[in-house]
Amino acid sequence: MTNCLGSLPRQHLLHRLHAIQQQHRHISPQAMQQTAAELDIPLSQVAAVVEFYSFFSTQPRGRFDLLLSNCTSCGYRAGSENLLELLCQQLQTVPGKTRADGLVSIGETSCIGMCDHGPSMLINDSPVTGLNAAKLTQIARLIADEIPVPQWPAAWFEISDTLHRRDLLLSNPLIPGNALQQAFQQDASETLAVIQQSGLRGRGGAGFDTGKKWQFCREAPGNAHYVVCNADEGEPGTFKDRYLLREYADALFEGMTLCAFVIGAQQGFVYLRGEYRYLLPHLQAELNHRRKLGLLGANILGQAGFDFDIEVVVGAGAYICGEESALIESLEGKPGIPRIRPPFPVTHGYWGQPTVVNNVETFIAAAQIALHGASWFKASGTAASAGSKLLSISGDCQRPGVYEYPFGVTIRQVLNDCGAADAQAVQIGGPAGVLLGPAEFNRGIAFEDVATGGSVLVFGQQRDLLAIHRNFAQFFAHESCGFCTPCRVGTQLLKNSLDNIAAGRGSPNDLEELRQLGQIVQHQSHCGLGHTATNHVLDGLRQFPQVFSNRLQSQFTVRFDLDQALADARQITRRDDAAAHLDNE
Repeated sequence: MTNCLGSLPRQHLLHRLHAIQQQHRHISPQAMQQTAAELDIPLSQVAAVVEFYSFFSTQPRGRFDLLLSNCTSCGYRAGSENLLELLCQQLQTVPGKTRADGLVSIGETSCIGMCDHGPSMLINDSPVTGLNAAKLTQIARLIADEIPVPQWPAAWFEISDTLHRRDLLLSNPLIPGNALQQAFQQDASETLAVIQQSGLRGRGGAGFDTGKKWQFCREAPGNAHYVVCNADEGEPGTFKDRYLLREYADALFEGMTLCAFVIGAQQGFVYLRGEYRYLLPHLQAELNHRRKLGLLGANILGQAGFDFDIEVVVGAGAYICGEESALIESLEGKPGIPRIRPPFPVTHGYWGQPTVVNNVETFIAAAQIALHGASWFKASGTAASAGSKLLSISGDCQRPGVYEYPFGVTIRQVLNDCGAADAQAVQIGGPAGVLLGPAEFNRGIAFEDVATGGSVLVFGQQRDLLAIHRNFAQFFAHESCGFCTPCRVGTQLLKNSLDNIAAGRGSPNDLEELRQLGQIVQHQSHCGLGHTATNHVLDGLRQFPQVFSNRLQSQFTVRFDLDQALADARQITRRDDAAAHLDNE
């Protein structure tokens, strides 16, 4: 890793482990030891990282490694067909295990950000979209014939952009360097004042005042200051950053460089989610182009003493790394476990130094504001929510894709535009957001009403909302980092309760227990994942109680299998001996 401009970069631990995984299809104890020695870090750190990230494996995966998305929009359940089961049948294997000959492994993963393209999967890190039975039959045949992935039809790997509506940001192309030149004419203090006056708030969901964040970081003492772009949009149903990274990467880098000028940073990082690794060559090419133009490197655009560069670090499959302190831990080559706060990243971030973390859309907005001014930005949106918002719309609608609206647009208008005439519910902000029914479709998308990081999941009348809740609960149980008990245990209990209700083993008492459990996880968890993991269930119990009550049984015989309940504990402790089992008889 580079710690200052001009030093030789040391390969990031995540990148080194990915290269090993690609070469050997797993990461062995010997490879961990060698990596620890090469990077001069503890072996325990390497082992912890391998264990933490879902894209790493200590057991060999197939030469064709397939991960099917289990998202509600881009997941493998297409209508009545279970595409995961179908593919496993065709390739004579089972989910989660590598076939005996080592040729293929098939599993499932959380949303891969292809929700506007239907059922999708990753094959050796590359996304393939629009899956159906016919395409899977072709894929199975290519694998059986051992045809290398690069020789598969190129059209399968083309990810088309589905932009349906432009507004403030996307209607104003940014000429490289223009925002920086404007900032240089004003100086750093005046540029910061413009950002503050604009009312720009973070577009990742929390909505913290961007100008204040930059000011706090600028004023914080430290040996170095850092700029970090959070491009780890792992919330199921969110994919607008994928579009921005492809089409507006130059504006993103301009915004990051602008931030560096304001706070006095020399080094920046883009933390790219592992599912978007296919975008890495494009981003690196854009960075190299900016270096040739003098927009990155030493004395940017002739501004003496302003040196700044950007490095891309690719994650390895961990939703929790979307939380800014977990992201910083990952940048430092550690498991992405959220830090105890305070202190906050603006004063104690990357390697304990002042750090600004904003998402892709926020940096692009900042670059546009620096060029066009605060009044231009505030003229759009509402009094409390200036500017526009990009939405990722998917699910049961005719026109899924990316839409940009001024803040304040009603949910009903959004549904009309995307062709969702029979929506029974929408999930705003992904599983961690808010679930709304038709009675609230006239509410507006804004920080003062329905806030969102950008995801709009549409569920039509034919959807089983209990199945949606079970999908969300499974997601949070899987993605919990395990640091704190309320989230680690609570999300699993929530999943188990919903599964029991769906299987006809629930009683009216279970609904009150769901409420109590949801509130405990919400209020007692360590970080934002736990704080929001039960939102969908609590909202569902308020908005759609019949979804749960219709599946309850008034009387049934309960048999609690205590030994089975301890299965997760045995897996965590890697024990399966007799003493780790209980006799239920």
